[in-house]
Amino acid sequence: MDEFVFVSGRLCLDLAGTKLWRRGLRTELLTSPSDVSRWISQAELLDDPGPMDARGLERVRRLREAVYTLVRSWPPGDPSDGHPSDGAPSDAEFRDALAEVNDAARLPPPRHQLDASGRLTRTGGVDEVLGAVARDAVDLLSSAQFAKTKECANPDCTRLFVDVSRSGARRWCGMAECGNRHKAASYRKRKKQQAVMEN
Repeated sequence: MDEFVFVSGRLCLDLAGTKLWRRGLRTELLTSPSDVSRWISQAELLDDPGPMDARGLERVRRLREAVYTLVRSWPPGDPSDGHPSDGAPSDAEFRDALAEVNDAARLPPPRHQLDASGRLTRTGGVDEVLGAVARDAVDLLSSAQFAKTKECANPDCTRLFVDVSRSGARRWCGMAECGNRHKAASYRKRKKQQAVMEN
């Protein structure tokens, strides 16, 4: 895969979206350390992520799963949060996810500096990336914006996003993926029904 998709409206949700189709045929987008480096670059967290190893890959994946667990089951003890309750974590899984996010949120952020020409430089390593993602998750979960967090309306898609549309009626993670698929399927269904009625 050449490009990652950044349609969630939050860094932490874009990382959670690197594992697709969680209810069915799971697709892992972070299969190697170089995939993590590419995601970091495309997310514009660091200018040069540097070498990534298997341990860094595992740490990023672990934080990703913790973020996904918390967002899907937040607020604690409230099963009526608007997200499907299938696959709800156990209390121990929830506590582990919370500890993972809180531990990572204590890590340093990427270092931002201006060079002599006025160009922004972003430096750091995997700790700084984890810190930035975890702080974004903490910010989302503790903010009023969390109430606008939704799961894609495609029943197979498990991507999460923040609906900042004016009407609050966004249904799809992105039109390029799920939205267009739905529209095309609806069109084919209407045409088929129309053909049957004409015969």
